[in-house]
Amino acid sequence: MKSIETLVAEHDYILRFNRTARGACLGIMEGQDLCVSDFRDMIDFVRNFADKHHHGKEEKILFEEMLAHLGQIGVNLITHGMLVEHDLARLHISDLEAALDQYEEADKTKADKAKDEAKLDVIASMIGYTKLLKRHIDKENAVVYTYAEKNLPGEILSGADARMEAIEKQADADGVQRKYLEVLTRLEQKYL
Repeated sequence: MKSIETLVAEHDYILRFNRTARGACLGIMEGQDLCVSDFRDMIDFVRNFADKHHHGKEEKILFEEMLAHLGQIGVNLITHGMLVEHDLARLHISDLEAALDQYEEADKTKADKAKDEAKLDVIASMIGYTKLLKRHIDKENAVVYTYAEKNLPGEILSGADARMEAIEKQADADGVQRKYLEVLTRLEQKYL
């Protein structure tokens, strides 16, 4: 198993998630109720699959190797590009979580204007996340991964493959991929 192939395949799941999340936001705009539990499941998907599982492997394996072996170009590409975008994605999800909390509080107190404002923040945070991740994934697939494959020494790539394969085996044993594919499939069936 090649580590970069694994990361690209995970990008496909994240892009499916993006389409689904946008569908949920569009539904709200068209008058559907905001389903807080579905959006909390989306936060769980992002934090534990897209960020912890996927970004964790990028940051701890591929990006570390690029920083260590690709000089200033690697530093600029990773430190000033990809890692900044990972942090911005986390901010969008924190904002989404805060907006959901505000929505639930406004719903309890029957504060319709506050509820509508929170709903707007839910949509804005989720759409901001999906737009960022779409561009981010395009850059990683077309530029970052390609640059790594062409410029990292073969033994470094082989070592990254072995480290990532070990993480994948443990995640498979823990049911990470299965759990989040099930969450994604359920949300797709509802919102697409």
